[in-house]
Amino acid sequence: MGARDPHAPGTITPLPVLRAADLPTLCRRDQWLVEELWAAEAVGVIGGTPKSCKTWLALELAVAVASGHDALGRFPVALPGPVLAYGAEDGPAQLRERLLAITRARSLALADLDLFLLTPPSLRLDCALDRARLDATLERIQPRLLLLDPFVRLHRSDENSAADMAALLGELRDLQRRHRLAIMVVHHLRKNAAASLGGQALRGSGDLHAWGDSNLYLRRREDHLTLCVEHRAAAAPEPFRLILADQPAPHLDVIDDDGTVPDPRGAELLADRVLELLRRSDGALTREAIRAELKVRNTTLGQALARLRAQLFIQRGPDGFHAREQRPLSVPVPVTTQARGTERPRGRETAGPSNP
Repeated sequence: MGARDPHAPGTITPLPVLRAADLPTLCRRDQWLVEELWAAEAVGVIGGTPKSCKTWLALELAVAVASGHDALGRFPVALPGPVLAYGAEDGPAQLRERLLAITRARSLALADLDLFLLTPPSLRLDCALDRARLDATLERIQPRLLLLDPFVRLHRSDENSAADMAALLGELRDLQRRHRLAIMVVHHLRKNAAASLGGQALRGSGDLHAWGDSNLYLRRREDHLTLCVEHRAAAAPEPFRLILADQPAPHLDVIDDDGTVPDPRGAELLADRVLELLRRSDGALTREAIRAELKVRNTTLGQALARLRAQLFIQRGPDGFHAREQRPLSVPVPVTTQARGTERPRGRETAGPSNP
């Protein structure tokens, strides 16, 4: 009697299927890692030309996620937690100095953060052994965010080969899905990228652009930087300007169109005013109505609304914004023990590397 044909009718198991209406619901709080800048559990690229402060921006986001404090002083962190970073070009001492500067500027203490640095002399994503060691480290630390800087130092593949890049990025996507974390990769723009837009200017295969769920692009414009944001499944804010400030310590700051650096406390005070206005209102108010009533800039109002939505104090409906009758109990808090379905261990309680 001959062997049974595995492809014969009745012997093949169908692929799993779900009705669209039965798919799990994604709460707004779970859509963002950093409100407006990076989606929750998103992979993506921080791209920029040389000396455009890519590493400063990456470390700023790392500090924000690890601390739960607003990124760049104005973008709320919806899902704070431990961060694991690898800097292939800056040594541990240089990275520590940058992190100390950022935490000092944000009135934070580096020693209080679950922010860990990988310390091997090299890390190759196209090496099976290195990927396995990284996988084991992620399992032990359980970070909310993995930061890899820069991409060019993490492999020996051909960046212009779609096949090579698809394989490499596919491995990173697999890590992201297995560990349910966000992955930021710092990468360079092409030398002739001046006329290209967004991800089209990234060096190498177009797979790098297509791979990202959230991407940030930095370009130097005279005495300031312009940051453009791109999301796969959400609206992006308008491009805005940054400057590398030197007081009270080197760090990136958002600057207004008139060149001034807004006081981060102003966003908190405005958020209080917006919430009070919405609570007094008989119905929902549009953004334009709120702006007219409070006589504030559109950009500043957007920051206050983003903060209130991230903190679940307000909702946006088809008619505009309105205050919640009761704030939900499950709100994001700036601690690193927040669960992903189960209790998350604090990073420093694991057997992982010590804080820098």
